[in-house]
Amino acid sequence: MKISEEEVRHVAKLSKLAFSDEETTAFATTLTKIVDMVELLNEVDTTDVPVTTTMADRKTVVREDVAEQGTDREVLFKNVPEKEKNFIKVPAILEEGGDA
Repeated sequence: MKISEEEVRHVAKLSKLAFSDEETTAFATTLTKIVDMVELLNEVDTTDVPVTTTMADRKTVVREDVAEQGTDREVLFKNVPEKEKNFIKVPAILEEGGDA
């Protein structure tokens, strides 16, 4: 399946990314190769391969859940350029959005 440069530009725009024409061409080529490799997996005969849907026989080792004192809010917000009501203000990322 060929990924077009137009599709790369569209996804880049949605992601708020900018690429040069050379980068766009390279991404289209690379993404096409990746999709082609993934599509090859559909050709593999998995008839006698058992389905693996759970790892229930494995014991998960996790640390004990213990409450700890958090970092002081003033320290956390020391280098924050803008804040409002204990939240970090960031630019809006949606087309219709204003200041967040």
